Amino acid sequence: MSSIEPIAAAAAGYDLYAVVGNPVAHSKSPFIHARFAEQMGERIEYRPLLAPVDGFEQTARSFIAVGGRGLNVTVPFKLEAHALAQRLSPRAAAAGAVNTLRFDADGIFGDNTDGVGLVRDIEVNLGVPLQGARILLLGAGGAARGAVLPLLERAPHGLTIVNRTAGKAEALVEQFGAAAREAGCALAGGGPDAVMPQPYDVIVNATAGSLDAALPECDARAFGAATLAYDMMYGAEPTVFMRHASAQGARVADGLGMLVEQAAESFFVWRGVRPDGTPVLAALRERLQSTRA
Repeated sequence: MSSIEPIAAAAAGYDLYAVVGNPVAHSKSPFIHARFAEQMGERIEYRPLLAPVDGFEQTARSFIAVGGRGLNVTVPFKLEAHALAQRLSPRAAAAGAVNTLRFDADGIFGDNTDGVGLVRDIEVNLGVPLQGARILLLGAGGAARGAVLPLLERAPHGLTIVNRTAGKAEALVEQFGAAAREAGCALAGGGPDAVMPQPYDVIVNATAGSLDAALPECDARAFGAATLAYDMMYGAEPTVFMRHASAQGARVADGLGMLVEQAAESFFVWRGVRPDGTPVLAALRERLQSTRA
């Protein structure tokens, strides 16, 4: 569905939601939310919504005008969604970006569920506790920034943020210093030389390198047999980061579970009920694997 076309209201008795982006046809969100709605017995209609690159706000306001209740926001509009929101959750304010908008009597509420989705996938789906863990976060862009506060809220022993441009990682350390102290977490960051030459419990690749088959700079000694190496990216095949980590003996995971769990959190923000992501993740994984055949 495009903002150039008339935006039709939802069917009678159904609440209207959508994922907005450019491009958006590839989005798995309609599949995910249709299954969440079925699972929870919620009467919603969920659509893809293509917005012109320079027309996010107009598209969002047109969606509100026809009774839209909420939006998932994807590339390249997360900063514009942050600016559109009249109220922000603490995690959206910390991330500086919004991926979930809720429209209600109090106005436009903006949230960021990406970091929560990451944490839930690691702890619930993969069974790796983050409390007391030594975590290495690779990258200091928007994806990394959205993950820092939810990670700190799990009270890890230490969180090291590493970026090719050291100043960006150091800026995040400064931004989240108070939250780290409150969590009792040792927070550090810098360039690739900030990686300790010993295994971490969890390594999260929040760079976009896997899109270009590029490895982030990271001392190979950071990977061990007990390390979970997690790539926020996903695909039908393991990413280059996952293949590299596996060669170092680490356990690996991609970001498909994060996608499902952040969607479950968005569903909760909208509807007040939290779906079980496990069966939806399994169905989505099966669909993804079928593309390899």
